[in-house]
Amino acid sequence: MTGAGDKEVRIDKWLWAVRIFKTRSQATEACRKGRVKINDKEIKPGHNIRTSDVITVRKDNIDYTFRVIGIIAKRVSAPLAAENREDLTPPEELEKKKIIHSRSFVFRPKGLGRPTKKERRMLDRLRGEEL
Repeated sequence: MTGAGDKEVRIDKWLWAVRIFKTRSQATEACRKGRVKINDKEIKPGHNIRTSDVITVRKDNIDYTFRVIGIIAKRVSAPLAAENREDLTPPEELEKKKIIHSRSFVFRPKGLGRPTKKERRMLDRLRGEEL
C-alpha cells in the first residue's frame, strides 16, 4: 500500500518517498536549512503538500524543480516514484551538474597513493575550489 489515497502528506516524507533524498532526515534537514521551497516560499518539514504544488530543491548547488503529481507517504520503487513527480528542472541546471561532475576527475598516475595536504590544496586551486 503506497498511501496514494491520501490528500496531503508532509513535505519531508514526500521528498523521501519519491527518492529526491536518500533518507528522510536528509529531507528534513534540507527543509530546515531553507533549501526546499513550495511555490517559491521557504517551508518547514511539517508543511503539507498537495497535488500540482511546484517544489524547488537546492541540492549540490543545483536547483531541481518538481511538480507533485501523486501524493505518497511511503518509499516506493524508482519507476513508481517517477510517476508521482514531474521533473521541471531547466536544462541549464542539469548542465551545471555535468560540468561539476567533469571537473571533479583529476588524473593521478597509479602507485602515487592519496594526495598529501599540499597536493590536495594545489588540486583544489586548479579546479577553482579555493576556500
